[in-house]
Amino acid sequence: MTPLRTLILAGALTLATAPLALAQTKTPVKKTTATTKKTTATKPATPAKPATKPAASAPVIPIKLSLSSEEAAGGLREALSQGVARAVALAGQTDGFNANADIRIPFPPEAELVAATLRRLRAGALVDNFEVALNRAAETAATQAKPIFLGAVQNLTLQDALTLVTSKENDAATTLLYEKTASELRTAFQPTVQQSLEQTGATRLYAEMVARYNKIPLVTPLTPQLVPYATEKTVDGLFALIAAEEGRIRANPAAQGSALLKRVFGK
Repeated sequence: MTPLRTLILAGALTLATAPLALAQTKTPVKKTTATTKKTTATKPATPAKPATKPAASAPVIPIKLSLSSEEAAGGLREALSQGVARAVALAGQTDGFNANADIRIPFPPEAELVAATLRRLRAGALVDNFEVALNRAAETAATQAKPIFLGAVQNLTLQDALTLVTSKENDAATTLLYEKTASELRTAFQPTVQQSLEQTGATRLYAEMVARYNKIPLVTPLTPQLVPYATEKTVDGLFALIAAEEGRIRANPAAQGSALLKRVFGK
């Protein structure tokens, strides 16, 4: 066989076997797609928060349910009676009004022009003497005020008592007593004050001052009333002292030596 023919035959054999070899070496790979199904866990529902906080309960104030209206009234009247007794004792002593800045009675406002004018005319001693006599009159009248004030205390009603013994105000009972009786007390007390003004010389000194003032040329004559003014200020001063005593009893009822006061006003 010639070399050329041998070469052509080898090439033909090669071309014939090439597809088979290619098929054996090239193996197709089939892709497998794994489908994974996600499982979502279901969480329990969270309870919703309240929109607003629950309202706080109001503080409970202890109430003495066993306290009868008669006991309340008795305790209230006893407290006020003690207040009246102490007020009369304090106000009725020397300088009880005159030296107490809280209740000292000043020169009548409606006659202040009289006092100022007399002081400019070097008659200030007359004004000073009158003011002392005015407060001495209040002190004298105070010693006779006790029965009048105690009568007013006894007129407080049972309903008033129940309301007042539980009050947070230290002078609640005195305030109510003043509102209900001050006008009547002034009327009843006025003759006593008038007598005291005359005894201490306050009435005479006042009349003298007004007379001197009215003699001054070109002034408008004054006729101020002394007794109503002195009565009002004396009554107001006594009530101020009664209120202070009520506050002490409420603050420490056990110190007053009364089982009833301790029961009614005790904490």
